[in-house]
Amino acid sequence: MKTVGDKFPDFEKTAVVSLEPGKEFEKVTLDKLKGKWSIFFWWPMDFTFVCPTEIASFNDHFEEFNKRDANIVGASVDSQYVHLAWRNADPNLKELKFPMLADTSKSLSEELGILEEGNKVAYRTTYIIDPEGTIQHVSINALNVGRNVDEILRLLDAFQTGGLTPCNWEPGQNTL
Repeated sequence: MKTVGDKFPDFEKTAVVSLEPGKEFEKVTLDKLKGKWSIFFWWPMDFTFVCPTEIASFNDHFEEFNKRDANIVGASVDSQYVHLAWRNADPNLKELKFPMLADTSKSLSEELGILEEGNKVAYRTTYIIDPEGTIQHVSINALNVGRNVDEILRLLDAFQTGGLTPCNWEPGQNTL
């Protein structure tokens, strides 16, 4: 599994970026993300129950990530067409401000080592990647437990201080 200190793998994948006809899809690459911090989060499958709550929460916090000059990319092993259908069907996903990456071949999730053994869907994995493409944080949840976007923001803040942050550090507190 790719972990802290590893380079995030190079990739080129299609993502859903809009609901506007003719502008729904765009290629996303690691090179397009470099130069900024990036939050890359995976969910198991579209049209499920926990996943849209997480995706909507990332979207609700989009401006907070933007203030920190951070990209957000969501991904699953579903196709871009399934992503688009889901965005059109779920009112909480219609106004997404970040790409929904399609790893239909499962090549990126396999290279990252985040596929669940039985169904070959991605675990709920979150990466915080620095502007040079190095993984600074990775967390993996079981398929049935959603993540906490506020904690991801706190971690991003901690990494962006460049200092040592003690246990339970919160933004605005001193570093060590």
